[in-house]
Amino acid sequence: MIRRFLAVTLFSLATVSSQAQPSLPSSFQAKTIHSPAGADIFVRWGGIGPVVVLIHGYAENSDSWAPLASDLMKDHTVVVPDLRGIGRSSKPSDGYDKKTQAKDMRAVVTSLGYDKTFVVAHDIGNMVAYAYAAIYPDKVERLVVMDAPIPGIEPWSEILQNPAVWHFNFRGPDAERLVAGRERIYFDRIWNDFTADPSKPDEDTRNFFAATYAQPGGMRAGFAQFTAFSQDAKDNKIFEQTKLTMPVMAVGGERSFGPLQAVIMRHVATNVEEEVVAGSGHWLMEERPEYTVALIRKFIDGPPVAHTVAGSADGDSGGERFTPGEYKFLQREIRVLEAPASAVSRPLF
Repeated sequence: MIRRFLAVTLFSLATVSSQAQPSLPSSFQAKTIHSPAGADIFVRWGGIGPVVVLIHGYAENSDSWAPLASDLMKDHTVVVPDLRGIGRSSKPSDGYDKKTQAKDMRAVVTSLGYDKTFVVAHDIGNMVAYAYAAIYPDKVERLVVMDAPIPGIEPWSEILQNPAVWHFNFRGPDAERLVAGRERIYFDRIWNDFTADPSKPDEDTRNFFAATYAQPGGMRAGFAQFTAFSQDAKDNKIFEQTKLTMPVMAVGGERSFGPLQAVIMRHVATNVEEEVVAGSGHWLMEERPEYTVALIRKFIDGPPVAHTVAGSADGDSGGERFTPGEYKFLQREIRVLEAPASAVSRPLF
């Protein structure tokens, strides 16, 4: 009887644990698509209706979109790729500039038989999404970018001086050797530094994502995303000369980028809606999933809007809105490595 009780208990705990890690709906189809840009991109898709492409960020993979994908699939076709070098996509030696990865995304969209889509992105996914919208502006209905800078787009130069982004320059063969077998320690520093809630992401989520980067070549490919920033900055300076005209929603976590996300996007787009997720840090899908999902759904399902310049607060709701020239980039305290998680309560930017 005791053995049976223990067996049932252990099975129940294992089931709860496996359900706690992020996972896209089991009904989604999956395949690997070859990109002419030189990578094999793993993608899952499902649902029915207007097509929405979700582009994930660093320290995560496409499973991070589980809350949003589960909601949108009710009345949208949701396409969720792993970026090159991450998750189950191939890990080539090059091609990690975001212009090339935008071409990967286009290969995914067209190979599945789609054309014009909505695009939602987070973290380095923002950089890929911006390149995609700049290269294929007539193929993007609306664009959502969440909580990350765009290389080369101001205040990029100030952001690079902030100690919070130490990981932008932590890369190369020696960094790979240091992190090998210690991926969880490395990612914990990033997750902890950029969250408003030390319990988010949770343990199962952290273990799951750390394991995906611990695959052979995973950290090399991950670091390559940052190595490409200098090329991304050059490409984006060219893209910036032609402003995006589709509706853009710039979302920042209150305890992370906040209104700065919209400041960045107003450099490159003429119709920017600003949203700040109260109480959240960088990990919006983990920290405030219900609110963030509702925000995105409202935007992509919203009525057509005029493509007017959004450089001021005129006609904009939700309080004061900064223009790029008005925003003062803030230098704030970041967590030191030795500080206990419980002692931290601060915005990052």
